[in-house]
Amino acid sequence: MANNSYSGVKNSLVEANHDGEFGCTLKELRSLMELRGAEAISKIGESYGDTQGLCIRLKTSPVDGLSGQPADHEKRKTVFGQNLIPPKKPKTFLQLVWEALQDVTLIILEVAAIVSLGLSFYRPPDAEREHCGRAAGGVEDETESEAGWIEGAAILLSVICVVLVTAFNDWSKEKQFRGLQSRIEQEQKFTVVRGGQVIQIPVADIVVGDVAQVKYGDLLPADGVLIQGNDLKIDESSLTGESDHVKKTLEKDPMLLSGTHVMEGSGKMLVTAVGVNSQTGIIFTLLGSAEDDDEDEEEKKREKEEKKKQKKSEFKTCQEIKDGAAMEMQPLNSDEGGDAEEKKKANLPKKEKSVLQGKLTKLAVQIGKAGLVMSAITVLILVVLFVVDTFWIQNLPWVKDCTPIYIQFFVKFFIIGVTVLVVAVPEGLPLAVTISLAYSVKKMMKDNNLVRHLDACETMGNATAICSDKTGTLTMNRMTVVQAYIAEKHYRKVPEPESIPSNILDMLILGIAVNCAYTTKIMSPEKEGGLPRQVGNKTECALLGFSNDLKRDYQAIRKEIPEEKLYKVYTFNSVRKSMSTVLKMADGSYRMFSKGASEILLKKCYKILMANGEQKVFRPRDRDDMVKKVIEPMASEGLRTICLAYRDFSCSDGEPDWDNENDILSGLTCICVVGIEDPVRPEVPDAIRKCQRAGITVRMVTGDNINTARAIATKCGILLPGDDFLCIEGKEFNRRIRNEKGEIEQERIDKLWPKLRVLARSSPTDKHTLVKGIIDSTVAEQRQVVAVTGDGTNDGPALKKADVGFAMGIAGTDVAKEASDIILTDDNFSSIVKAVMWGRNVYDSISKFLQFQLTVNVVAVIVAFTGACITQDSPLKAVQMLWVNLIMDTFASLALATEPPTEALLLRKPYGRNKPLISRTMMKNILGHGVFQLIIIFTLLFAGEKMFDIDSGRNAPLHAPPSEHYTIVFNTFVLMQLFNEINARKIHGERNVFEGIFNNLIFCSIVFGTFIIQIVIVQFGGKPFSCVALTLDQWLWCTFLGFGSLLWGQVISSIPTSRLKFLKTAGHGTQKEEIPDEELEELDDMDEIDHAERELRRGQILWFRGLNRIQTQIRVVNAFRSSISLYEGLEKPESRTSIHNFMTHPEFRIEDSEPHIPLIDDTDAEDDAPTKRHSASPRNGTPSPTPNNNAVESSNHLLPEASKAGTPSAPGSPLHSLETSL
Repeated sequence: MANNSYSGVKNSLVEANHDGEFGCTLKELRSLMELRGAEAISKIGESYGDTQGLCIRLKTSPVDGLSGQPADHEKRKTVFGQNLIPPKKPKTFLQLVWEALQDVTLIILEVAAIVSLGLSFYRPPDAEREHCGRAAGGVEDETESEAGWIEGAAILLSVICVVLVTAFNDWSKEKQFRGLQSRIEQEQKFTVVRGGQVIQIPVADIVVGDVAQVKYGDLLPADGVLIQGNDLKIDESSLTGESDHVKKTLEKDPMLLSGTHVMEGSGKMLVTAVGVNSQTGIIFTLLGSAEDDDEDEEEKKREKEEKKKQKKSEFKTCQEIKDGAAMEMQPLNSDEGGDAEEKKKANLPKKEKSVLQGKLTKLAVQIGKAGLVMSAITVLILVVLFVVDTFWIQNLPWVKDCTPIYIQFFVKFFIIGVTVLVVAVPEGLPLAVTISLAYSVKKMMKDNNLVRHLDACETMGNATAICSDKTGTLTMNRMTVVQAYIAEKHYRKVPEPESIPSNILDMLILGIAVNCAYTTKIMSPEKEGGLPRQVGNKTECALLGFSNDLKRDYQAIRKEIPEEKLYKVYTFNSVRKSMSTVLKMADGSYRMFSKGASEILLKKCYKILMANGEQKVFRPRDRDDMVKKVIEPMASEGLRTICLAYRDFSCSDGEPDWDNENDILSGLTCICVVGIEDPVRPEVPDAIRKCQRAGITVRMVTGDNINTARAIATKCGILLPGDDFLCIEGKEFNRRIRNEKGEIEQERIDKLWPKLRVLARSSPTDKHTLVKGIIDSTVAEQRQVVAVTGDGTNDGPALKKADVGFAMGIAGTDVAKEASDIILTDDNFSSIVKAVMWGRNVYDSISKFLQFQLTVNVVAVIVAFTGACITQDSPLKAVQMLWVNLIMDTFASLALATEPPTEALLLRKPYGRNKPLISRTMMKNILGHGVFQLIIIFTLLFAGEKMFDIDSGRNAPLHAPPSEHYTIVFNTFVLMQLFNEINARKIHGERNVFEGIFNNLIFCSIVFGTFIIQIVIVQFGGKPFSCVALTLDQWLWCTFLGFGSLLWGQVISSIPTSRLKFLKTAGHGTQKEEIPDEELEELDDMDEIDHAERELRRGQILWFRGLNRIQTQIRVVNAFRSSISLYEGLEKPESRTSIHNFMTHPEFRIEDSEPHIPLIDDTDAEDDAPTKRHSASPRNGTPSPTPNNNAVESSNHLLPEASKAGTPSAPGSPLHSLETSL
């Protein structure tokens, strides 16, 4: 072998020298990575001899890795490429401006302004002016009529202002998201060997020729070939669509692909392709990372048609997937790969918009409709009044010369109508939501919450239950051995090495050294006198620390027996709950060391080491004694108990059958049992108290035994002395929730979960069942919103099922992070409480903004409407309306959406999913302030000239100069809004509206800034703003009337809301029951229930679509769309930019032995959107066998679950476009 590989190397070096002196070219490596299984092995054999030969050609060592010299790395980057996929270019500012201009209301205004501009330059002959009626005549001198163009120009100018502000907002938001995205990417590190040292480097620094260590839970960052592996199983569903885990061995299939997940085992790989040359990168290049938007449109049309076809084939597909017509793993660019994806896609359930977004869209649509009706009526009344007055009362004929003048009037009426509409449509809503969320996400980074999906932030505010892990979240995850039972003696603290028989001690240290993952180690402390650093699995760190406490060096043993020499390793997984390593001894016999949960391993021990170093038989009776005397006392102190054992296989019996795990893992000899302490984090008890006060139930779900769990739960305050809460084990839990047939029944779960506080010895399936059971439950008056924390790969399904999944940033595996919505960068439970605070704050901010906005809307619309009807001219001019619109939309959304959260938010119960956005109290405030403002404005409008002793501004001719009268009306109106903005800071009827106002600098500066600009507009705005400079006492009066709204606010808050039964609430989410059946069927063809669409079905669709600003601003809200993870910033999902993001979610399968034929609606039922949960029967119309309409529950069978946030082939995701192109 060595011979031919050496000569092979020699020959090829001569040919391949052209490629930067590496022994193989980029092209060769790329074609190598397209092969799988046997093909790949034979190709490696032919071209390179073996993996060793490949290492030589790539100038790297399988043991020591690359030299680690910068020059070498640079060279490798230039020859083989860098490990990143170039991101899509962000939209330029001009593109954003262009998008903002697409707004229909703005376009109408522009057209009207241009027409008005054109007409203002037309001069009819003077003589005929008198024939055109009273309104047209009047005291116009030359300068006045020449200034007729100003209104048109001013409208255009204010439109430009609005557009620039919108575009700037979008631009800064996009920038924020890109920053966040790059931060997420920088945080991704991977373990490689360089210069013989194991180090962690950022994923982007990995180069071809690196030797990377892969372990359970990793997401592979590049393609490579396996050099050494233990029991390695990979989930390649992200690339092939096959959800079965693929076993990787040197003999059968050594090819590892980027974007796939390590589900079991560990090993080393030689990196052979990175970035755009890796398998994931090739797909990206196929997709054309920067597709044009118009292509997307066509894609969408094609998708729609495909969906319809797929609907029909759905049942067939389910069957096929189950029959496991497991196709051979194909290279990515083969057709079958595409089909598998296609199959999977047919089974993905639809994603529902976030709760808040649903409520908002619905509310905005309702407000918009009302505004549309009002503006239409306004225009109509104005036109009718004018026509009646001119042609009937004054009895004038229609003179041809007068036509332009009449048209000018009609244009003016039209402009007034449009401004009413502009003010009525709350286009600031999506802006407020986005600003509020973007602001929260940015601030949450400081509170150690890295938000991956924007809407998770808002959902957290509604959370009613948190299912938390114990290790690392509630505890410090710094494990130390504090007690031990060795050689028939129970030591309450770590024993002296002298007190243990030397042969037992040697056996113990050898077992610890080889049977802990080699990636786990104890490092010297970072600063003098600190604690030693624990790297890797914390339980194993505790054992290694124990060997150090016994004054023995485990590193020496590891040097003597490197990882390559281990004969076989059974790695830890959630089924085995133990780990074993087999060594081949010098005489040809084998010795296996095992470690695992004590109650599980002790059942497999039949001997135990005695004080004299001999073995004695270990009977079930002895075991029960040991459990009572050793294990239970340790557990009741909150210690985790681990048993260490070994077994010898003699050579005379021949080679054991290593695949028969049950036989191998039996007949063990117990060496010792250790108690490992993991102290509770000091800040946790307080955080849990806060949660309980805020109406959130904290449950602990752990794999530890029940006594340990109970002890820790009591320390944390989850269980309080004297409570009758349940604390049960996974087995008992399963017994209680299943019927005689072994099927899970929702009714049984409903009896259990309200009391359940601790679930111990739970499997990942139990965690998922519990989360699903609580979410689907209908016992409580509101649907529960569940948050889950997890760190392991096996927590994936539960994280994805939960409403909000928290992954651990430090201890969490990549798989868990991929499945989560928020990453806790400090692994600390108290950060979850912060997330709850921010979530509630988002909700409140939006309510504050609504309360303010709706008051302005109501008042402005009514004033414009009545004013127009009575005086034939709106008291608030178009330009003034646009300014008011700018204040109340853009500025107010900035001011009110950036209020920092306070502890007071945690003193109330969660709102729940069906709570209306606008509560009774808010409705009272809106109407109360509305009435006050209307009274003042109308008083000024109809009696103002007498009070201030000025000329009346009513019934002015067409191009009359602005009047003091109307300026006062406008000024008072704006000042009332300003003071009311301070009122809007409180929405629960608090008296002190100034509380904490100076903590929010943005708010203060916006209110102050608006006031300054208002002074400038009134004093120097002149004709464009239809304003006249006011005197000081007129200003004081206006300010006093504005200030009145603060005083009036106190009056309103004195009225108890409970008396006002007649007030309606508004802004509920759309409930499933409200949707008629035939519409439901139509909705099923769509991707998500779009509440706006539903409202519009009821007529005026076209009309309203044209005018609803929200539709065009939905791009802004896109950031907040559930299907987008932060990775994509604000662009289309095609622009996934890093290898890591390509793999959306691993497919999780949790199986039991029962076979199970899926029903048609299997997957639909599995991850149904909340609104669809209550449907009477599953959507395909097949009656479902279990009462709770979840076919899936009829066994422990999880079909590959659709991801919560953008499924591996959500329309528009890379894989989906790949399918369409294939």
